[in-house]
Amino acid sequence: MEGRIHTDGLPRLGHVKPFSVLRSPAVRDGMGIGVAVGVAGLAFGTAAVAAGLSPAQSVFVSAFMFTGASQFALVGVVAGGGNLVAGAMGALLLGARNTLYGLRLADLLGWRGARRALAAHGVIDETTAAALAQPDRESARTAFVTTYMVLGGFWVTTTLIGALATERVSDIDAFGLDAVGPAIFLGLLWPRLRSGGLRTWSIAILGAGLALATTPVLPPGVPVLLAASGALIALIGPDDGAGTASPEPERGTARGEAGS
Repeated sequence: MEGRIHTDGLPRLGHVKPFSVLRSPAVRDGMGIGVAVGVAGLAFGTAAVAAGLSPAQSVFVSAFMFTGASQFALVGVVAGGGNLVAGAMGALLLGARNTLYGLRLADLLGWRGARRALAAHGVIDETTAAALAQPDRESARTAFVTTYMVLGGFWVTTTLIGALATERVSDIDAFGLDAVGPAIFLGLLWPRLRSGGLRTWSIAILGAGLALATTPVLPPGVPVLLAASGALIALIGPDDGAGTASPEPERGTARGEAGS
């Protein structure tokens, strides 16, 4: 029992040796993603204050909205002279993909009641990718919770730092923080691409092509939504039988119900 991650996604402290939890691949993945992507909150804090928000308002948006693309869309509209209604509509459009993530994760994580409601706030690109990359439900829960907690903490903290340091840092883009997210996603997807078949590569190439072709002419975030249409290839023909299998629910009634 010592060192084992409990099925609710969190370690049982009474049965875990010091630092043994950090040896879990799911925890390491979640912490790595959380820290790396969370640093990009510096860019949002700076952009938010430059758009006219106060540091307190910037932190509020990061804590309660907690979805990077939608946050940048909101402050982008405000900075361009638009009203909050237009900004909110754009943010909702970009956040629509999180609804699809939620449908997939609801079955994978298997939480109900208050846990599901709390987890819904943390359904974003990074937590979804970390959870889906795991081999089983227990690891998926651990990766989701770790990514959610670490990324959420860093995102809010760095938003505050960026907001307060706006007058001292003239060009936050010079740090290249916008490249962190794509690099992490490529790292998570690469093992699936290496073991995938023709259809897996076709989906990846079509999605990347759509994103590259539409980025110069469409508003930020929309190319990502269009790129997702590449997955429609999966509806064509039989499965090629390649690729990494999705995490399966735990076997056994007792274990399956423990985290419900």
